[in-house]
Order: sequence, then structure tokens, then C-alpha cells
Amino acid sequence: MTERRARLPAVDRVLRSEGAGALIARYGRPLALEAVRKALAERRRCGADASVVSIIEASAAALARTMQPSQRRVFNLTGTVLHTNLGRAPLPEEAIAAATAAMREPTNLEYDLASGRRGERDDHISGWLIRLTGAEAALAVNNNAGALVLALNTLAEGRETIVSRGELIEIGGSFRLPDIMARAGTTLHEVGTTNRTHLADFAAAIGPETGLILKAHTSNYAIQGFTAAVPAAKLASLAREHGIPLIEDLGSGSLVDLERWGLPHEPTAAEALAQGADLVTFSGDKLLGGPQAGLVVGRAALVARLARNPLKRALRLDKIRLAALEAVLRLYGDPDRLAERLPTLRLLARPHSEIAALGQRLLPAIEDALKGVAEASLVDTRSQIGSGALPVSLLPSAAIALHPISRSGAAVEGLARALRALPVPVIGRIEAGRVLLDLRCLEDDAAFLAQLPALANARP
Repeated sequence: MTERRARLPAVDRVLRSEGAGALIARYGRPLALEAVRKALAERRRCGADASVVSIIEASAAALARTMQPSQRRVFNLTGTVLHTNLGRAPLPEEAIAAATAAMREPTNLEYDLASGRRGERDDHISGWLIRLTGAEAALAVNNNAGALVLALNTLAEGRETIVSRGELIEIGGSFRLPDIMARAGTTLHEVGTTNRTHLADFAAAIGPETGLILKAHTSNYAIQGFTAAVPAAKLASLAREHGIPLIEDLGSGSLVDLERWGLPHEPTAAEALAQGADLVTFSGDKLLGGPQAGLVVGRAALVARLARNPLKRALRLDKIRLAALEAVLRLYGDPDRLAERLPTLRLLARPHSEIAALGQRLLPAIEDALKGVAEASLVDTRSQIGSGALPVSLLPSAAIALHPISRSGAAVEGLARALRALPVPVIGRIEAGRVLLDLRCLEDDAAFLAQLPALANARP
């Protein structure tokens, strides 16, 4: 072992080499030194000989892995358009340009150019939200859960919030509405049953400790069969009668009627306000198609109270997301061109015929790349909107189905793993012993095809 160690070059000798100079120039001396030491230590543990060249090669490979961005572009071929784990809504070019400009230079984020005094950052988006929803006022925070916490804490801290038992939702990551309410400092008063809640249940629950009524849109599940729910308009009338606010949480709420593009109807913020909600909360990065944000629209007096809550500062948006959000909201001013300019709506409304035609073009190249590894075929499938929106509404789509030559479960997992290992990882889904690549969200087919040859070495 001692003799083998003696054959390892010294750290200084490696660092004086031409190859190390290139690594230092590219990555900096501290990282290059660390990589060289680790490469030498690994060979010392194994008792293996090593030359300067081999240590440089190992160090270069390790540095490349270290410096690879953790968050990378992927191809979303899961069939879920608004995939929470893959970043939800892709942003339009206008939003990307606006965010980039805001990152590059100082902006008037909280500066009133007319008066030369301090301004309010929500002013950059509130005007558009008021225009698009008919609200009196609006504000934005970091996500919809934050918007709901802010509203509950402001209007019902130390008091009760009445909610139908059938609307006690749980969102991704095991975040439950009752837990959010507890953190907001309000006491849950649930009424009705899982499948049926009546106006009389709400009326009977109202008392001196009532802070507000909350109606939560069950956007990520559906209760069917023998059911009853109280319409928002009736809840609003009851709330006004008792002088308490009604908040409607739309979750993935939309700003436009999706039926215009042949999609299932999803309640809009404007509809909720028209039915009498005092405040409406919804997300910016779901059906709206923008960056992550939680939006609150409604009565000016209530929005002003939310804005004065110290929590608002903790939950506020930075200039980058505000710039992107404003750019997305501007697109809604031209609804006739919205589907072609807003990626989320374009992907949701993409016709089955177009997706199937894409599959026909891609199939020969995929078959060639996976020859001897998997059989490929074009199949009809169903996409889903995702992120809790319209959970039982599926969209006709087309997919490339990959059947490994070996029919074992390990082979399917191995093929999915090989797809994820591509330079731009391909994320599909495993279904019925095959890997399905739903093509609804594939628009850059040239980049997809360019990396297929790397699959020739995939051996699940």
C-alpha cells in the first residue's frame, strides 16, 4: 500500500500542471484545489496508482458535476400541464423580458415618480387586477396560502372562521386548511357534513365570536352523488346581514372563462366578486399563467387592512416577480390573442389533432434511438390541468408509449431513469408497464430530437 501511495503525484505538482491551470482559470483556485485533493484521497483509499493527467481528468469531471445548476430545464411529458414539481406555469416571453429588465437595473419598485416620494409596490399590479376582476382594490403576496393566511389573520385573529366541512381542503405537501387557519390565529368552526352543508348550518354557527365566513373552492377534488353546497350569493347575503366578511378562496382561480377555448369552466375572480364575496384569493402561477404569487381582490377597506398587517411585509413579492406578473396581466387586456401569447392557455387549449401529428413526426426517430431497448408506439391518452385545477376534467392528448424489450418492472424504471439522465431530462410517467411521454407540453421538438441518440446506450 505504501508503495502505491508513493506513486501518487503531490498536490503541488498537480496544481503546477497545464491542465490544473485551465481548471483554476475556469472554476477558481479554491474549488480546483478541493477537487484535486478529493481525487488524490479517493485513489489513496483504493490503493490505486494515478498520473497527473488522470487526477486532472477526475477533478475536471467532479468540478463539472459540482458546477452544474441544481435547477435545470426539463421536458415536461408527464401529461400534467401545471405540474407543481416542475414549476407550474411556464411564463410568456413578455414576462421573461420584464423580469430580466427588473433584475438588471434599479426600478421604481416603491418610488412614486410623479411626487418623488415613497410609493407602494402593489400599485404596479393592482390597477390591472381591478380592471380584470371589477374589484375595488387588490394586493399581491408570495403565494395563495400566504394570501389566505394574511386575510384570516387580519380579519379573524382570535375569533372564529366558519367553513363547510366539505371544504376543509388539503393542498400539496400535506398543507391542510385547518392547520393554515390555526397558524393564522383563527379558530375553525366547521359546519355541515362532508357531502352536504346548508345555509341554515352557517346561520346557526354565527355568534359573537365569528370573525368571517370562508368559502374554499374545492379545486383539487370533487364530491359527487348526494351532495349540497351553499351558493356564494346566499352566503354573501348572510354575511352582510350579520356584518361579517365573506372570503372566497379560489385556489387556482382563473381571470377568464376557459370555456371560450373549449375548456371546462373554472370560477373566475370576477364571478366570485359579482356573487358577493368581500375578498377573493387565488394563485398567480396556476391557471392565470404567471409567476408564483397569491392575489387578493375585493373591497378597498378590507384590502387596506390587509396591507397594514405586519405579515404583509413578510409575504410581499420582490421586484422581479412583480415585473413578470404585471407583464402577464397586461396580456389579459387583449383576450383575442391571449391563447397564442400565454403558454399555459396555449398548452391547455392545444388540440388533440396537433398533438397526434407531432407524435407521428417524432415516432420514427424515437424508434430508431431505442432500437433493441424498447418498442415505441403512438397512443391516445388524457392530460390533466394540474396544480389542483379541475381535477376530474381530462384533456384528450397523444403520447409515445415505450415498452422495454424486457417486460420487468425494473426495466420500466430503468428506462424512465435513462430518460431523466439525458442532458435535458425527459420526465414522463409510468403507466401499465410502460413509460408514457405525453406530448401536450412538448413545443421544442428540435431540442428533444437532438438528444435522442444518447438513449442508444440505455440498457434498463
